[in-house]
Amino acid sequence: MSHIPTNLRYTDSHEWVLDNSDGTVTIGITDHAQESLGDVVFVELPDTGRQLDAGEEFGVIESVKAASDLYLPLSGEVVAVNESLEDSPEAVNEHPYEDGWIIKLKLAEPDALKALLDATAYDALVSAEEG
Repeated sequence: MSHIPTNLRYTDSHEWVLDNSDGTVTIGITDHAQESLGDVVFVELPDTGRQLDAGEEFGVIESVKAASDLYLPLSGEVVAVNESLEDSPEAVNEHPYEDGWIIKLKLAEPDALKALLDATAYDALVSAEEG
């Protein structure tokens, strides 16, 4: 089973969300997602300052196997992108919950975070997919 940190929220499309406790969140893809993708070779990042709606595509992650769209779990403004991924996209594979983060978002609706999956629910989702 993949490692699933309990301090994060998750989506059924395998993004994780960290509440930064200042109205912003950090978003990346889960360990399960990076394992499924294989070796990540490129991450397309959105522009900072861009306003995005929940469910909107915010980038693309490419691996040796496939390219996958990244979908935003929450609405808000992109306030930072992980520029180090341009030179080191493998950070998504090596440290998906730390150095492999993708964007930071200023939330339009902070309460929307509560609607995302907790670690237990995400673990059940992954287990069902692997089952």
